[in-house]
Amino acid sequence: MPDELAITDFPLRAKDKLRYGDTDRQGHINNAVFSTFLETGRVELIYDRARRLVEPGTAFVIARLEMDFRAELLWPGEVEIGTRIASIGRSSVRLEQAIFQGERCVASGITVMVQMDEATRKARPFSEAVRKQLAQLAAPAA
Repeated sequence: MPDELAITDFPLRAKDKLRYGDTDRQGHINNAVFSTFLETGRVELIYDRARRLVEPGTAFVIARLEMDFRAELLWPGEVEIGTRIASIGRSSVRLEQAIFQGERCVASGITVMVQMDEATRKARPFSEAVRKQLAQLAAPAA
């Protein structure tokens, strides 16, 4: 992902509140909480009723999560999480996400999710309808 990111680079946006209990010994938001913020963005994408990404008998699982910490995140306040689709595979989708406090990007991440068949517990190819919904949220080509 590029060094300079803005929330406007992301078609999907979610907000989350910073809690005092999220702080670490140094007074920063604990790095483990950053993963929770990325989850907020993913969940709003996957379970948005307007999109219908989760079809009967399927579930999404994380296959990879990679994160770059870019700046301190301090309590109190809130964060905004930006999410976009970087690429779509046969049964997987690669998300680019970033966490912002105000205008400042404090972290960015890549998440690969796989659509799983709940009966077989194996990867299941996307239907054309799901693929179309995901493609609408794809990042513009560089």
